[in-house]
Amino acid sequence: MSVPLDVAAQDPTQLFTPPCRELWLEIGFGDGSHLAWRAAANPDIGFIGCEPYVNGVTHLLERIAAQGQGNIRIHAGDARDILAVLPSQSVRRVFILFPDPWPRKRHHKRRFISTENLDQLTRVMAQGGVLHFASDSAEYCEWTLAHIKEHPGFSEGLHDRFEAPITKYEAKARAAGRLARHFHFIRTMAEKSGPVN
Repeated sequence: MSVPLDVAAQDPTQLFTPPCRELWLEIGFGDGSHLAWRAAANPDIGFIGCEPYVNGVTHLLERIAAQGQGNIRIHAGDARDILAVLPSQSVRRVFILFPDPWPRKRHHKRRFISTENLDQLTRVMAQGGVLHFASDSAEYCEWTLAHIKEHPGFSEGLHDRFEAPITKYEAKARAAGRLARHFHFIRTMAEKSGPVN
């Protein structure tokens, strides 16, 4: 179930048997409920889920075993490890759902949405691909929109909730009276000039 980085670097479709039609990526899959649901609904798509927390990985492995899903691979670590090795334009969709907003200003540098990570997403995502982002932090949503607006690799997105079950994080936000916002950003034709590290 784990992702050998050398195989992912060469041809990530070969991580799956039979090879998948497209590759989708979820960054920070939490308890794995969204990823398992998405994979069941798209059996011809290969999914890589990244999650550094053991409890989340354990929950997803239990779901995979119970449902017999063969189109999910797990990277139990930092998503940037995967982004660094995936071939250019190899990913069609990316999901970043309810990432840690790191609300304190001194921790903003830890937020996943950053110029550096958007550069890597621009490299690995196919043109016309979709980046799905959701958060119940209004300030992090504004942060994300500002970074997207400044980045030539993505267009500003739609603000409609995409079809998917409500995650435990969204349910928790609703129970606390916080509005979860959903965005779809499109990988555009534009590239930053110069090499991307």
